[in-house]
Amino acid sequence: MAKISSSMFISLDGVVEVGEGEWHFPYFDEKLGEAVTRTHAAPRMLFGRVTYDSFAGAWPERELAGEEDAQMAKDLGDKRKYVLSSQKLDLTWRNSEQLEGDFVEAVTRIKDEPGDIFLSGSPSVVRQLVEHGLLDELHLFVHPILAGNGLARLFPEDGPRTPLRLTHHEAFPTGMLHLTYVPDTEQRTGGYEEARQHIAG
Repeated sequence: MAKISSSMFISLDGVVEVGEGEWHFPYFDEKLGEAVTRTHAAPRMLFGRVTYDSFAGAWPERELAGEEDAQMAKDLGDKRKYVLSSQKLDLTWRNSEQLEGDFVEAVTRIKDEPGDIFLSGSPSVVRQLVEHGLLDELHLFVHPILAGNGLARLFPEDGPRTPLRLTHHEAFPTGMLHLTYVPDTEQRTGGYEEARQHIAG
């Protein structure tokens, strides 16, 4: 079965939409570029409609422009791309198709096909994948900045409790952290009485 992984830029206060402030770009350097490239290595991509529209509106033009990011643009264009939306979409980016029908059934179907899948952004899709136990790996690129109010958070305040296990961590010179999580299947127990045994002094 294919692995589904998500890669997300996130601020310290949990914001995942960069928005007009573009708080992400001052932290993008060579180290981050290499890490992001590694998380985008799978041959297939999964999108929500909003993120797909953003990517499809930018990367094909960047490929044609032939500048420094043209190779990345070509690589993204060559990947097989799936889009989840309740609306009928006109998909113009090559190798794109819309997944229709029940969310769980559609995602399970493509997981059963060969080739790992990754998401870049698409927080609404990530939430649903986590809720239904379909996300295998979560990459968070944590920026040392408070983005402020009014922007989308990765997970809602009323979401389900979901234990995760840290499998990788890396610090960048800019102060950013790359944290990788997978679902934690270990049954953890204990309360304050157990915890206070570990309090120093």
